[in-house]
Amino acid sequence: MKCSICDIHCQIPEGGSGRCRMMTCRDNRIMEHYPHSYSTLFPISIETMPALHFYPRHKFLQVSTIGCNFTCPGCISEILTMESDTLAGALRRMPPEKVIDLAQKEQCKGIAFCINDPTVSFFSFLDLAQKAREKGLLVGFSTNGYMSDTALAALIPYTDFVNIGFKGATDPAYRFCGVPSCAPVFRNLETLAASDIHVEVAVVHLKGHENEVRQIAEFTASLSQNIPFQVMRFVPFGEADIALEPTIRESRALCRDLETHLSYVYLFNAPGSDQLDTRCPDCGRTVITREFFGPMDARIVDVRPDAICECGTRPDITGTLASQRFDEQGFFGGYRTTRALEMLHAILVCIGADDPSSVSRLWQDLMDTQYLKAFHDLVQLPDAYGEIIDRLAVPTGCTKAGTLLRQFIEKTLADIRSRTRDVTRPKVYYAMGYPLFALNAERFETHLVEAAGGICVNRQLTRKGKPGVTITREELMAFNPDIIFISGFLSCPVSDFHEYCISHDIRVNAVIQHRIYDHFPLWDFGSPRWILGLMHIANILHPDIFCFDMEKEADRFYRTFYKHPFNAQKANRSFYRV
Repeated sequence: MKCSICDIHCQIPEGGSGRCRMMTCRDNRIMEHYPHSYSTLFPISIETMPALHFYPRHKFLQVSTIGCNFTCPGCISEILTMESDTLAGALRRMPPEKVIDLAQKEQCKGIAFCINDPTVSFFSFLDLAQKAREKGLLVGFSTNGYMSDTALAALIPYTDFVNIGFKGATDPAYRFCGVPSCAPVFRNLETLAASDIHVEVAVVHLKGHENEVRQIAEFTASLSQNIPFQVMRFVPFGEADIALEPTIRESRALCRDLETHLSYVYLFNAPGSDQLDTRCPDCGRTVITREFFGPMDARIVDVRPDAICECGTRPDITGTLASQRFDEQGFFGGYRTTRALEMLHAILVCIGADDPSSVSRLWQDLMDTQYLKAFHDLVQLPDAYGEIIDRLAVPTGCTKAGTLLRQFIEKTLADIRSRTRDVTRPKVYYAMGYPLFALNAERFETHLVEAAGGICVNRQLTRKGKPGVTITREELMAFNPDIIFISGFLSCPVSDFHEYCISHDIRVNAVIQHRIYDHFPLWDFGSPRWILGLMHIANILHPDIFCFDMEKEADRFYRTFYKHPFNAQKANRSFYRV
């Protein structure tokens, strides 16, 4: 039977599954495999969706499931979209009435389906949307835009806001994601823009594909120049090619170009950039200041009264601003949840946990016991990493491999600490992206600096964000670090970092002496490969003590735990693909 929910139009045999693996055919009816079953159900800030011009700072209940009708290389939600078979056991079944009760109990303004696409849970979401609107809740979703016109028409009467994401402007860009054509997404954006629904557009920026982003911007502007336009700087996960990642500088330059077509252009995945701010479309003054708050996320840090510019113009914003912003705790919110799951999966890969049934039971246990709460605190502490390994190794029957990994990490950590116990410690600053985005004081990376014999000046920070905060030039000047490290996640080239410092007159010791260093992707947080990052940091801080041959150390680690040699050319930002 043909599925009519998305424009792939799968032919699903009786008892079989469609492309998304979430739909089946029973008694000549298209049905969901897991109706009214959710992977996440917790409150988020609307900016986490992300939506920037719809009821800013208000709290919404995030709902998501598993699976996707796309197969995008480098998907940031790969574990939810591609590992649906093993994660299915962790789904929480909840009828729409209970979901609505939860939203009201949490004092949410509405419900937002995000992280994966609502097409894979279409009937459940449509039912939930209808009932939620009856109770006075706002309803919205983020989507890849590949719904059929009939499915979208069914949802529109019960939808208040949508973030529609583009993968490109051409058919080859969509074939890259496993679907035949870009046409349905342009069609659906036009339909949504003609409705009473608040629409924001998100576009992936791949290096070398700037013209596709421009084409989408021009099409969006032809519908309305006031549609908020979100440029998602591509960060390669999974099997994606690192060469497709533009620098923050390149993405920011593209955004400036797009502002000739659109009133509101924003740049995500660029810590430290000011391209998340809302500027007055009339005079250009900043009305709302935001900062990076994790992958695909932002937070308001300052706003003019009622979001009205000094010139009297109010940017095109739907709804009221909440009096206070809401920040999710730990890993609960948006793509940070998938990051947590992938960090756990990274350990499972390292210890060889590949039995589907035992891994499925583990996921169910981790979700039932709300382990993500404890994991958020433990994963910030190098000394607690062994405890996390044991938590995963025992129930998956990988105790021997888990012990080997734990012993390797703990022995290396202890050795480096012992050799730096009585050294003179240089001052180290840890940035993510651009120079003025500082990692939080208690982050894992600050512990690595201290273990390797440094003083991490980030410890002086009192403000907190996720994973850090924007600081002033004066604050960084006061830190005056001897050495600067750029995070291995959402990074930028050392040359761009140095040039930014020079152009903004940030002349600290590390800049003057050219002591700015980056990492291999994700060698300093999340994956067990952080132990290699610690060796790298030790080499930099104390070259008179340490001379780790990183190529050899990486090859030894990879051969021991991944069962294949290290290949620097294939290193990527996946937590668990190696």
